[in-house]
Amino acid sequence: MVDKFLQFMGLIKRAGKLLEGYNKCEEAIRRNRVHFVIMSQDVSKNTWAKFLSYNDKYKVPVEKTIYTGEEIGNAIGSSEIKVVGVTDKNMGKALMNLLKKNEKL
Repeated sequence: MVDKFLQFMGLIKRAGKLLEGYNKCEEAIRRNRVHFVIMSQDVSKNTWAKFLSYNDKYKVPVEKTIYTGEEIGNAIGSSEIKVVGVTDKNMGKALMNLLKKNEKL
């Protein structure tokens, strides 16, 4: 089965609209350059709490996925990645919708 969420995440990466990693996402949120943050299911509790506080402060949607850091990394051509941010508003909304559909399956 082809996973549309991971496939679309790879497309966003190739379009240059995806930030990888905790530090890059954190800085981009503070500069209002990220529209959606995605976290792997195996992200640490501290990281999850920190980005939830950014959600409250900067109004950036933050979602934990059903995917591991390794699965997300493979989808975007990297090693294990636990935090990614989407810098394009429309792509972020589309990715969020795909994530919601996957959670219902």
